[in-house]
Amino acid sequence: MSNEYLETVKLTARFKIKEIPNELTNIFPTYKTIVNNLLNYAFKNNITSFKRLKSEKYKDLRGKYKKLPSHYLYTACQMATSIFKSWRKRHRKGKASKKPDFKGSVIMLDDHLFKLDLDKGLARISTPYGRVEVELYSSDYHKKFKDWKVGQAWIVRKKNDYYLNVVFSKNILIKEGENVVGVDLNENNVTIATDENIIQIITNERTIRTSYYVKRRKIQEKIRLGDKKKELLEKYGERERNKIVDIYHKVANKIIEIAKKVGGVIALENLKEIREKVNYFKKLNGRLHRWSFRKLQEFIKYKAKLNGVRVVFVNPHYTSSRCPICGGRMSPNGHRVLKCECCGCIADRDVVGSLNIMIRGFKAIKPKDVGSSVPPESYPMKLGGWKVIRYACFNCFKISG
Repeated sequence: MSNEYLETVKLTARFKIKEIPNELTNIFPTYKTIVNNLLNYAFKNNITSFKRLKSEKYKDLRGKYKKLPSHYLYTACQMATSIFKSWRKRHRKGKASKKPDFKGSVIMLDDHLFKLDLDKGLARISTPYGRVEVELYSSDYHKKFKDWKVGQAWIVRKKNDYYLNVVFSKNILIKEGENVVGVDLNENNVTIATDENIIQIITNERTIRTSYYVKRRKIQEKIRLGDKKKELLEKYGERERNKIVDIYHKVANKIIEIAKKVGGVIALENLKEIREKVNYFKKLNGRLHRWSFRKLQEFIKYKAKLNGVRVVFVNPHYTSSRCPICGGRMSPNGHRVLKCECCGCIADRDVVGSLNIMIRGFKAIKPKDVGSSVPPESYPMKLGGWKVIRYACFNCFKISG
């Protein structure tokens, strides 16, 4: 019998504000000034603790902004410490040289500053002149958060529109599962290994990103100055993001469907900090940096949690160069095909990667039962029984077997 445990899932939902009152718009410049004041103080004194920054600056700010509700000062301290820690991390890597600065049109709210009424589509927000009601555009998507717990929120100004981004949380029952689904993420496909077969979803992400990259380069070369250039770049950037996000949703849903069908845990590679290791030639570096593999992992992770499926992360080293049967070294044997120097196993490198991820997933959930590799006659490996099924991600239909 598989083990079960509760895990908290957090999702952020965006609500567009129909009409924002002047009482709220007037807070934006004040809030920005407060955050930058705190940010400069944190920078000079190297403060990364919210409690310390609040204890040292709260009285001074409270005396200066007497009419402003006190919790705006608390959230400003949270934002300042978060921005400074992020800046310091980038500065250590040589990616940030200037002083940290808060330029966004954002106000952070805690549960003392706003109350959300999903049934009426309203939010009541504290201002220096009392609470004001703002009407929100709501949809069927927002209704699913009715039984969820409301956390922090942000009022975001984007051009002439205002949005309320709210964090919702809920405890979900996660099932351990007896099987493992190994998922190997690649630029143009996602390869999924189960104990029965190999499923490959063709995403064509590299082709999509390259085509939009070429379009942006042409715009930058032909249009030198003006708002038209910026407008075109934003338009094509948004189109690219929308296409990629749509693909990620479909891919993640398919992986969850497979995991639930086999009653398995999803195993992914731990690709954190991998961008620092990308050091090939210029063209390939640019192409790999445009690939947002971590974003796809986050989609899979949160969708798995919502469906009660566990996700484990495994060591990515040599997953595409070690034989899943004997653990020997595999050498190139044609286009994207590898051959083991020890046992003679021949397979596509994506298939090899997904199988090794699956094996390491078994090691993560059953460390005593699984070694570094699995012999062909034992569970979950069945040499000669691998069946590769390919799907097109846009409508998830089978295109070959």
